[in-house]
Amino acid sequence: MWLKPEEILLKNALKLWVTEKDNEYFVVQRRRGYGEGGGGLTGRLVGTLDAVLDSTSKVAPFRILHHTPDSQVYWAVACGVSLCVTKEEIFQHWDWLQQNIMRTLSVFDSSEDITSFVQGKIRGLIAEEGKTSHVLEDDPEKFREAYLRFENWFALPPQEKLVTYYACSYWKGKVPCQGWLYLSTNFLCFYSYLLGAEVKLVISWDEIWRLEKTSNVILTESVHVVAHGEDHYFSMLLHLNETFVIMEQLADYSVKRLFDKEAFESERALSDPLQITKRGLEAHAKSEQFRTFFRLPKEENLLEVHESFLWVPSSHFNTLGKMCLSENYLCFASQDGSQCHIVVPMREVVNVEKPDSSSRALTVYVRGKRALRFTEVRDYRRLATTVRDRCGISASPQHAASAEVIRGECQSLINHFEDNPEDVTLMVGQKDGSKAVSTEALMTVFHPQDVENLDPKMLKEKMKEQSWNIHFSEYGRGTCMFFTRKTRDMIVRGVPEALRGELWMLFSGAVNDMATHPGYYTELVEQSLGTSTLATEEIERDLHRSLPDHPAFQSDTGISALRRVLTAYACRNPKIGYCQAMNILTSVLLLYAKEEEAFWLLVAVCERMLPDYFNRRIIGALVDQAVFEDLIRENLPQLVENMTDLSFFSSVSLSWFLTLFISVLPIESAVNVVDCFFYDGIKAILQLGLSVLDYNVEALIRCHDDAEAVTILNNVTNKDSPLPPTVQQAPVGNHEKSTHLNVDISELIRKAYEKYGNIRSEEVESSRKRNKLFVIQTLEDTTKQNVIRVVSQEVKFTPAKLDELYNLFKRQHFLSCYWTMKSPALVHHDPSLAYLEQYQLGFQQFSVLFSLLEPWAFCTNKSTLSLWVFRLIDENQDGLVNFKEFCCALDHLYCGSFTNKLKFLFKLHLPPAFTGSPLHVQEPRVPNFSAATEGAPHLSRLPDFDLPEDGVIKKSPERGRGKVDLQAYLKQWQNEILRKEETIKDLPRINQAQFIQFSKTLYNIFHGDAAEESLYRAVAHVTSLLLRMEEAGRRLQEPGGARAALPPASVDASPREAGPELPEPDWSFSFEQILASLLNEPAVVGFFERRVDIQSKVIRAQAAQLKQAVG
Repeated sequence: MWLKPEEILLKNALKLWVTEKDNEYFVVQRRRGYGEGGGGLTGRLVGTLDAVLDSTSKVAPFRILHHTPDSQVYWAVACGVSLCVTKEEIFQHWDWLQQNIMRTLSVFDSSEDITSFVQGKIRGLIAEEGKTSHVLEDDPEKFREAYLRFENWFALPPQEKLVTYYACSYWKGKVPCQGWLYLSTNFLCFYSYLLGAEVKLVISWDEIWRLEKTSNVILTESVHVVAHGEDHYFSMLLHLNETFVIMEQLADYSVKRLFDKEAFESERALSDPLQITKRGLEAHAKSEQFRTFFRLPKEENLLEVHESFLWVPSSHFNTLGKMCLSENYLCFASQDGSQCHIVVPMREVVNVEKPDSSSRALTVYVRGKRALRFTEVRDYRRLATTVRDRCGISASPQHAASAEVIRGECQSLINHFEDNPEDVTLMVGQKDGSKAVSTEALMTVFHPQDVENLDPKMLKEKMKEQSWNIHFSEYGRGTCMFFTRKTRDMIVRGVPEALRGELWMLFSGAVNDMATHPGYYTELVEQSLGTSTLATEEIERDLHRSLPDHPAFQSDTGISALRRVLTAYACRNPKIGYCQAMNILTSVLLLYAKEEEAFWLLVAVCERMLPDYFNRRIIGALVDQAVFEDLIRENLPQLVENMTDLSFFSSVSLSWFLTLFISVLPIESAVNVVDCFFYDGIKAILQLGLSVLDYNVEALIRCHDDAEAVTILNNVTNKDSPLPPTVQQAPVGNHEKSTHLNVDISELIRKAYEKYGNIRSEEVESSRKRNKLFVIQTLEDTTKQNVIRVVSQEVKFTPAKLDELYNLFKRQHFLSCYWTMKSPALVHHDPSLAYLEQYQLGFQQFSVLFSLLEPWAFCTNKSTLSLWVFRLIDENQDGLVNFKEFCCALDHLYCGSFTNKLKFLFKLHLPPAFTGSPLHVQEPRVPNFSAATEGAPHLSRLPDFDLPEDGVIKKSPERGRGKVDLQAYLKQWQNEILRKEETIKDLPRINQAQFIQFSKTLYNIFHGDAAEESLYRAVAHVTSLLLRMEEAGRRLQEPGGARAALPPASVDASPREAGPELPEPDWSFSFEQILASLLNEPAVVGFFERRVDIQSKVIRAQAAQLKQAVG
């Protein structure tokens, strides 16, 4: 490759390099230890030096230097990296220099001009190469050198994108190997070469079970990776934290892309695997952290960060922190994040004051006559201009004043429509159906407050409201409110009923979603009215199970509102549709928030605050259960010592996480938990869970069974609730009277924050990422075991062998997804489908894997026969083959009897497998067969496939989209049950073209066998015999008399020819005839009954699978 010209001193390298060619201006050198005689001590020492040091000039076996006659300075301009083709590569560069550069250099007068011209030319060549390369990092030249070493050492496909690399030690046993860790889009790779011992490691991210930072006596700090049941440790990293974060991001990216497609589709910034860079991953991680902390919509990206001071009102001090700017929001957080933070939507900004140069201050005015003053901002002038531009504010005071007038008029209109909601319908032309949307929280309708007769609880409630009003006057109210430690303290003490909906909207960020999507909910309600889907059927079934004892849901008002919100969300997000527990959560939201607000709160919970909770595999809840178990081990050692099996807490806590304690606590208790959840996120649920266990730790240790433990954990109430007894219902599933004393929920929450409030949200997120890998892989392992259990009933392979085949099959599926954005296998991968349908192969992937595992050498017709096998085993003709179909084919070929193997080959030459069209014939593509057959032109000519537009028949409708045809499923199930065993008499006869191809296939199968000649003669003899029998039968049936028999020479010419010349085109054979004839040939029978060891094929496939992808 060409190198950016680098100055070197030749005298320092004479002992390591040997001159191969030279001329007046260039020299070709070979590295000592490479090439002839390079296997001795010199080669080992030089190889070790090359592997450890990070310099291409030392690593490359060949290099080209530029020099001038009157200078002692040499410039490295090219090197050869690949050991197998390096000499050819370097001499191609040499020839190019001879032909294109040498003649031009003669026109220059000075050495400086010559060197300057050569350097410019080489840089131009590098720039041309860079247009199509994957090098996008800060130091392109250095990264380019590392990328070429990465390609050379690991022989991965050229599409594989190297993200970054680090020097480190890999512990192989008790001995560390110093080398290089390469992190690419799909693989973790390590290379070391020490004194002749080469260590090479390649692990795909989708195979990793655990990824964590560890330390022990030997390794102070290291990265621990668990894959394939093996532990790998990487230590002595100069930037360990940076390395670990990049590894964590790549592993998470792979999991989302390959296993959790629903979550990945929202990650548009990382959609193309060929464009992943270290810088892009870091920017994405920062934006994700930014959105999570400030509860912003997923469309927001962190654009700028500025360190500054913010004046906090009422506290009368400047707090140091960071000002963050996105497309539509200006945010600030103090250094520790807990002292103070604020979110300012750009739509709320009315003016930006002229920057103050004395204090480098930026003052932003927001609605409500409030001002935010940021001081000591480094780039305050440009930032002020940026904020003005994003808010559409002119810098002139006159324009600002006029804008304020316009905003005042708009505000007056808003106030008018709030007082006269019926005018909104007349102005915007809403349809009558939207009038059904409730504009009041259900609690205000079914539990109105009696202002005149206030009991002690209601008086306490009024005192809470007064405290919050004082807080609002000090720190603001609405979207631009300051969030401080005092705010959290007030949340812990309790939120008044009247303010609960407003504060939930504010803390969750749902207020911003609703403000930026006016009319969206109404449109969804109208769009979803009257639709019938799987989601709507499930919703109707669960409507009356949602808080059935509450009066709000004993009336049509509450039930209708719940139906509209759930149906609208199923319409918005068909990937989730509707899941159990959503009805319980939404019921509580409707009690305290208006209907549209409840919808946006549900969006915030499902899509931001509890990601991956509400789907069929509830991955998010399982991950948080694992996080909870880790916290139990850290904070409750007494409980861990007496209860070694913590899985009980996982089963109990699942409903805690899915319903935010709503299903296990009375409503008046649960809403206090929901208050804390909307402010602190999942951290609040984890803290409360620890507090519940801590409060009951002694009782839990003494309990005799799980039922008693569950009863203990559910005895929580709210003594200060203002709700009447009809609303204070018992928790779901706990109808027995408890003998234990109830504990006040407010007290539990207070203790949770006092004792476990030091748990940081960043630690929770890190634990989530660490445990997500293990949870995903555990679910995948469960899927594998279920598939193997089903398939083992159909084939003769052992479970251990099926395990190895499944791993190969799944890996082949992933190999088709690694380097493309829209692989058919990836597009149609759906974890919610039945186990057998989750991983499937298209023809291209099947052909590669089948060629590695086939028992016989199929000579030149491999692809043709693979196509026939694919068509035969693809029973539903959807262009994809599942694991069961794949194993059944291998079972026929490896474990079947002579008759079964012959029958399988016979069926390969009947429709739909064999259509009579040779593979090389160019025929027009079937228009509606595109996605699944992309890259496989053979499949475009399948006339027997009736395919939909996307190329694959859907196995099941997407959740929430189409109505399920249950009758079709039941009919298909009945047909499978009643399907009888196929006998040889059921097989149709084979015609002339099919029989000729059948004979060719037998010849190809026998190719390369030790008894090849005898097998050829046997097939020729059987062919001749069958033709004579057919000719004799036709002669006896003809009224015109007898015909001459076929001469022996016509079929004994050469077994290697395409086939015998047949006199008539209208004859055929039955399978029974072919079987009877071949049974008389001991060579053929012995060949098919010979046992073929599949283990050797599996080992070969494991080693060659990735190389086949490269090819």
